[in-house]
Amino acid sequence: MSLLSSTTGAPLVEASVVEQKGSMIQIDNTRFIESPTVEEYVREHFENYPVMAEVAGCESSFRQFGKNGDIIRGRVNDDDVGVMQINEYYHGDTADRLGINLYTLEGNIDYATYLFEKEGTSPWLASSKCWGVENHIAKR
Repeated sequence: MSLLSSTTGAPLVEASVVEQKGSMIQIDNTRFIESPTVEEYVREHFENYPVMAEVAGCESSFRQFGKNGDIIRGRVNDDDVGVMQINEYYHGDTADRLGINLYTLEGNIDYATYLFEKEGTSPWLASSKCWGVENHIAKR
């Protein structure tokens, strides 16, 4: 694993992750770095639109990948993928045209942002009982 500088993008250190506990990743026996959890990443990304973080919590419990490392899929619809449960049948081609990879955390969040800017929270109405139906018309 190569860690990158946040300012230059240059590698800081080549290391293997030994263990992750919460937001702390142990690199070797003595060095730790802080890494945001998926929930922290989602909440920071949607800090101006907190309803979207609530949507992620309801849709995926803030999970992009399962314990086996595979992307999480919807319980009701297997085409729903990732932390924001983007439906690949309806949105896969558009995501591809936009150069967005729905199978990465960043891509899943980026596509959710794109969708939210176009349609508000309407694409996630199926889970609105969990995150609050009164917010379904919220738009950027």
